[in-house]
Amino acid sequence: MTDVGETRKIGVAVGIPEPFGSELQGWRERLGDPNALRIVPHVTLLPPTTVGTGALPEIEEHLRRVAARFRPFEIRLRGSATFLPVSSVVFVPLVQGIAECEQMEAQVRSGPLTRPLDYSYHPHVTVAHDLPDEALYRALGELSGYDARFEVWGFSLFEQGPDLHWRPQRDFTFSSGGLPGPTEERHARTDEGW
Repeated sequence: MTDVGETRKIGVAVGIPEPFGSELQGWRERLGDPNALRIVPHVTLLPPTTVGTGALPEIEEHLRRVAARFRPFEIRLRGSATFLPVSSVVFVPLVQGIAECEQMEAQVRSGPLTRPLDYSYHPHVTVAHDLPDEALYRALGELSGYDARFEVWGFSLFEQGPDLHWRPQRDFTFSSGGLPGPTEERHARTDEGW
């Protein structure tokens, strides 16, 4: 039986499919980002949030209902940008799929996942974070020509493990199609882990 006081750190995000996920991961590793191996490339819908373990079934049902309201759509990533001087982040911005991500983020961050944000929501894919300015400006220049487009089929619930790595726990597919959710094996592993 789970201790009532037990908590988990979760997040919700749209994963970046291959080959683009590996490309952006490679950039983050080459730039020396300390989080490169802990966080896969993604578009955040819910930033790291601490929740009670007992709330997970309600949270998963909430996410299932949110996903059921959306249809697959296309994201296009192009160029590079930065949040400097406010935050030491370089990212690849979305030039298509922004409105859909904004709508999903607002719905995900409601109900059992209602929480304030430190900054206004701005969908993007981080490629460098908490690095010296020289590395950030290098990333900004070298990724200025980046261009990728892909279909979004749903989003995933992630959990941060004791080793600080973020791992997908469950996929939530949109109602009108897309890739299937987790395999039975993954369901079994997830159920045991929660």
